[in-house]
Amino acid sequence: MRGAVLHAPGDVRVEEREDPKIVAPTDAVIRLSATCVCGSDLWPYRGIEAVDGPSPMGHEYVGVVEAVGGEVTSVKPGQFVIGSFFASDNTCEICQAGYQSSCVRREPMGALGAQAELLRVPLADGTLVATPDMPSADLIPSFLAASDVLGTGWFGAVAAQAGPGKTVAVVGDGAVGLLGVLAAKQLGAERIIAMSRHASRQKLALEYGATDIVTERGDEGVAKIKELTGGLGAHSVIEAVGTQESMLQAIHSTRPGGHVGYVGVGHDVTLDGLELFFSHVHLHGGPAPVRQYLPRLIDLIFNQEIDPGKVFDLELPLSQAAEAYRAMDERRAIKALLTV
Repeated sequence: MRGAVLHAPGDVRVEEREDPKIVAPTDAVIRLSATCVCGSDLWPYRGIEAVDGPSPMGHEYVGVVEAVGGEVTSVKPGQFVIGSFFASDNTCEICQAGYQSSCVRREPMGALGAQAELLRVPLADGTLVATPDMPSADLIPSFLAASDVLGTGWFGAVAAQAGPGKTVAVVGDGAVGLLGVLAAKQLGAERIIAMSRHASRQKLALEYGATDIVTERGDEGVAKIKELTGGLGAHSVIEAVGTQESMLQAIHSTRPGGHVGYVGVGHDVTLDGLELFFSHVHLHGGPAPVRQYLPRLIDLIFNQEIDPGKVFDLELPLSQAAEAYRAMDERRAIKALLTV
């Protein structure tokens, strides 16, 4: 099969890889219908995370089951399925508490490389969720979004306790931040402030339910949030970037007693304990337990109540994965979908 492999920072190649096979009786193999490039894929692409030799890339996937191991019972060949970026058994105590991304048996899907034609999915019963029927082609981008960025944005909103009567601010206008806006709207937030400097992303944020746009960053951005909230700050803030600046902007934009849901993969983020102590701000986040939300998200998408697939503003064949990475790295695309 063909798959994307990162050889060094900035060097993505699509090359022949060995076809995946059933290794354990709990495995499934799926033929991908679509995959994509994630903002977190850009960390190693930019050399911020170490690249240890040729590495298969990708952890977002949807497709049709081709084969299952002897112990798999929840999905079968021919079904269209979505899975999350961590394989999980969905039965351990941690999974049952709603944190499948910290499952005691979790396996990172990125190590298997989902930017490819075929993918082995470990722990298939706990990882994959089938759609009610074979979806139409126009729904595939939205189902692909549910594999990571929609579920991650949703977790950010839940962790920030977005809900009725709340003012929610979203730091970050990438796919996760934009879908955090959508999630906050679905959860009933009264006011949603999207922080963005880019016209196309502002437009999509407004379509997804944002009521206000703030273009300022850093201290100026915080001041603007305070101005819009009577000097108090937002009840709920979603942090969807993962830098020192974005985390501090999120914390400082939150009112005392408010909640920050952080889902940006943190790099070189440090917090002052005394400042945090006196802020009275709740912090909760981490890798999103996407599997927890998949049944609800699939239902919303299948019934066409939400359209998260709009975050894909560039579509290329798998053979052009290198260009997809360049476009996202250069911010010419919010998120690049790869057809397989």
